[in-house]
Amino acid sequence: MLPLQLQPESHIPLYVQLRDQLRALVHAGDLRPGDRIPASRELAIQLGVHRTTVANAYAELESEGLIEGHVGRGTFIRANGNGLKITPPAPPVLHGAEGVRWELLFADERGEEALDRLTASAPENALSFVMARPAEEFFPVDELQMCVNAVLRREATEVLRLGPSDGYPPLKQALLELLRHDGIAAKDENLLITDGCQQAMDLLCKAFIRPGDSVILENPAYPGAVAIFGSSRARCLGVPVRTHAEPGGALGVDVEALEATLAANRVKLIVLTPDFQNPTGTSMPVASRRRVLELAARHQVPIVEDHIYARLHARDERVPSLKQLDRANLVIHVDSFAKVAFPGLRVGWVVAPATVIERLRIVKQTTDLHTDQLAQATLAEFLRRGLFIRHLGRMRKVYASRLKAMDEALRKHMPEGVRWTQPAGGMCVWLELPPGFDANELLIHAKERGVLFSPGRYFYVQGPLPNTLRLGFANLDEKRLARGAQILGETLRVEMRKRQRGVRRAERSRVALV
Repeated sequence: MLPLQLQPESHIPLYVQLRDQLRALVHAGDLRPGDRIPASRELAIQLGVHRTTVANAYAELESEGLIEGHVGRGTFIRANGNGLKITPPAPPVLHGAEGVRWELLFADERGEEALDRLTASAPENALSFVMARPAEEFFPVDELQMCVNAVLRREATEVLRLGPSDGYPPLKQALLELLRHDGIAAKDENLLITDGCQQAMDLLCKAFIRPGDSVILENPAYPGAVAIFGSSRARCLGVPVRTHAEPGGALGVDVEALEATLAANRVKLIVLTPDFQNPTGTSMPVASRRRVLELAARHQVPIVEDHIYARLHARDERVPSLKQLDRANLVIHVDSFAKVAFPGLRVGWVVAPATVIERLRIVKQTTDLHTDQLAQATLAEFLRRGLFIRHLGRMRKVYASRLKAMDEALRKHMPEGVRWTQPAGGMCVWLELPPGFDANELLIHAKERGVLFSPGRYFYVQGPLPNTLRLGFANLDEKRLARGAQILGETLRVEMRKRQRGVRRAERSRVALV
């Protein structure tokens, strides 16, 4: 029997405790390549936990490459050969003592790390809905190369020097023009160039948040934001996101819950994604946006508006951003090129009052001096030539077609009882399985058939719903989207039939006892 001890009273989820203990046994050499470990049902009985707890731990260890399941044979520690991972090396000896057990020193795992592992562990030709990212086949490589060449011919020496921390001036001018087109009046002192939205969130956290400060986040939310504010020891308060229109409540963040949270807490920041929210895909109507701005002004709490998906609207009509509607100068507007075309260039921006921008500039200067000058100059040229607007128009059509195909495939293949959001743009759809189903357990079976998705638990600030999951649709074409939805629907139907058979057996057993 394996030396495993779970602590139900701990704040650490049981599956995480089990996963970490099994991983430590492998690294310590107590479990060796080729060793068989108990089946999930067998180990669950031994430990006195639900089988799903063991299945979730095994799924994550398999995604890390530490274990491998074989149908009909069992689950084994991965062995040498056939492209599998080799035996972990023995800890190095330093001055006669064992080396540091690094895996025991790391802080708690972050949600985006697990999603990255899911992608890295994907079988070849897998249909992966894991990430919300642009379609690589449409990257405007030729146009970008033309812009790079033009910049290097014209100003190579200038862009290869150190630059201003607030951003490359020609890019700032091009972005101010883009912002004016979006209905946002800003000046140079209101704009800071960043290494994408992720850095913008990090800079805001460093500039505003002290340990113990309260920050309101959507629940569920973007894992990167949860990780940033959580690692700063902020008190993260999750406000529910309404994913389906119901009487008395609009889509998007629950405004009544937001009001109650503001009334009960001294809040430092509110972080929202009003357009095509990640992970749910929902968008806030204008009335909700105005109400949120009123609440923020009444409580004097700034709003960080993540605008990264807003340009990818599938319909011509656009809802005004919070920044456009802001009359109290409380909105800090964050955006990036990452979701339109250039996730690898890491260039984004912040629009905020001049006092805020100056503080962020100082924080950025101590962090990385400035964003890459060549990338900034290239994107300035891309904007100046009108290539960005042209490419954006093309990608809006591509993603609108894929979104439509995704919805049609879900309608065709999902069994009764499954609900999903119907966004009007963005890159992801949020699914709710029937009550009692666990998306992590579904992922185990779907992965065996070559389909991956993101379980919903990675996105929650608090109170995760295990029957939720996110499907990123933007990087799969219509045919692969339809095939993935079909496999997912078939897999779910199989699991539903298993459950029904279990219920019938339980009923027969009760009748027999009577």
